[in-house]
Amino acid sequence: MAHGKFYVDTYSESLFKKGEELCGDMVNVIRKPEETVLVLADGMGSGVKANILATLTSRIISTMLGGDADIDDCIETISKTLPVCNDRGIAYSTFTIVRVKHTGEVYTAEFDGPEIVVVRDGILDEPEKNMRIIGGKEVWECTFMAEDGDMIIGFSDGVIHAGIGRLVNLGWKRMNVVEYIQRTYEEGMSARDMTRALIGVCDDLYQGEAGDDTTVATVRIVKRDTTRVMVGPPATPEMDSVAVKKLVLSSGRKVVCGGTTSQIVARELGEELKVELKYYDKKIPPTGYVKGIDLVTEGVLTLSAAEKIIDKYILENDDNKKPYRYLDIEKKDGATKLAKLLIDESSDIIFMIGTANNQAHQADAETLSLDVKVRIVYSMAEKLRNLGKNVIIEEY
Repeated sequence: MAHGKFYVDTYSESLFKKGEELCGDMVNVIRKPEETVLVLADGMGSGVKANILATLTSRIISTMLGGDADIDDCIETISKTLPVCNDRGIAYSTFTIVRVKHTGEVYTAEFDGPEIVVVRDGILDEPEKNMRIIGGKEVWECTFMAEDGDMIIGFSDGVIHAGIGRLVNLGWKRMNVVEYIQRTYEEGMSARDMTRALIGVCDDLYQGEAGDDTTVATVRIVKRDTTRVMVGPPATPEMDSVAVKKLVLSSGRKVVCGGTTSQIVARELGEELKVELKYYDKKIPPTGYVKGIDLVTEGVLTLSAAEKIIDKYILENDDNKKPYRYLDIEKKDGATKLAKLLIDESSDIIFMIGTANNQAHQADAETLSLDVKVRIVYSMAEKLRNLGKNVIIEEY
């Protein structure tokens, strides 16, 4: 199991400067069992040169911190690797560091970029900062203890430049950004939702033609929350009762995937299985309802669609591989509900895979039921681990 009582949800998104194929900002995230480190770097200028500078800065710092290097050593290395521009007398790259121990201790370090915004209960929180000279750079440091729901929002100067010469003469100043964040914040809001809201305003202010590389990176710190997902019937009918008891007596959310599995759960609980008649997506079978279960879905088709949604989410979070269309994570079909639950609302996920071969699928393909379902679950588990989730698979 992962260490600590907190889970760290991160999401970043960028607008590329008009006419550029690469972004001069870069976000890198390192996840370890005991901590999560996010580094946002803004390379001088734009295009390929800025992208290389920002990439070097973010990766060197995050990799060194992830390897337990001291912050002074990281910044000394950056100072030696990326010297100050002789012509303009400014650094080749700014950076913002957010390091969260999963016990709740937060450390931030900022050099020469816009000041981060810390939000607690939807209200601006301003923990005390101290300035230190590290490697010849004025670095502002801060340490505080997180509380459930804290958000830390970092951004490049493209955010506070948004609208200059267009809709806002002097740009979107930090106080305007802070006011918007506080107005937009909702309890339980994901890092993705806050990031997308902010970047959407910037895009509007730039009227779809960003005058500077613009990046928002959000860190959300929440208490760990477990979801247990039962997929497929147990190996033998004698195990039905044991498996269902394990599901319903566990803490956290409970999900059942598969028609036969849902019938077993309903029978063991002495409850009725109700199936919704409405199709929210013609490709995804309707969800069901069993009292005591948070989500009831069909099996293979829903799991496969949910995995594709997770794939799109991972693509969205890669600043160099943005999709043409963004996810609607609020859709009501079973696959989207399952994906949102796993992505946004769960830190610890336990898949309970039944190893009985479901005869209901035999008419379509003999190996479809067990082999495909197991393969999908194991594939989903690996992708969720890459998102920082603690995933356990139990077969029964």
